[in-house]
Amino acid sequence: MVLEQVAFDIETTGFNVDDEVTTVGFAVPMGVRVFVQTGERDASGIESAVESEVSETLVRVSAHASESELLAAVSEFVAERIRDDMLLVAYNGERWNGGFDVPFLRTRYAQRDLAWPFVDVPYADVMPLVTDRFNTTVDGTEQGDLVTAYDVLCGGSHGDLDPFDNSAEAVTSFEDGQFAELVLHNVADVLRTRALGRVAERYCSTSEFKVKSLTPTRSI
Repeated sequence: MVLEQVAFDIETTGFNVDDEVTTVGFAVPMGVRVFVQTGERDASGIESAVESEVSETLVRVSAHASESELLAAVSEFVAERIRDDMLLVAYNGERWNGGFDVPFLRTRYAQRDLAWPFVDVPYADVMPLVTDRFNTTVDGTEQGDLVTAYDVLCGGSHGDLDPFDNSAEAVTSFEDGQFAELVLHNVADVLRTRALGRVAERYCSTSEFKVKSLTPTRSI
């Protein structure tokens, strides 16, 4: 059975253990679901602002006053929408020096003393598939980052959604309260990840996905 992929990606305020998650996005079959925290600031009109920039994909956005509220909302969404016949995928999601989505989330859930949401959820990292099974060498240098790999293998159309030149700008965007731009960047990255996951499905064997479980040893 081929599992239906659900790509996800997060944005944060930085790399340290006391930095916070600002945005979590999922590419589900019907579109993209994004959770964004505002740090207690006003984010009225954010969904309509995002929708005006995204024409081909349905995007639903919810704003949350704090990281704790965001993580709780993500947990509720995962419990209701992510099934065991779906495959959660990220790009470089468990390599700390690059993408760090899964370990960063583990730390933040632990520090908030919240239950880990990804129980009975199969997971695979798309990056090893792309870098090990495809040629992504550009101008003589192997390029394994999400944007370049997406441009090489998928044509790069989702890049038009991204208001940033790099992910570091997502930190400044949150600090400045530019939440619509932050969400658009997250949507672009989630769609890039989904596109690369689908390319890998077309050209790589099931065994090469190295699917693992994210279920913890204890649930309490």
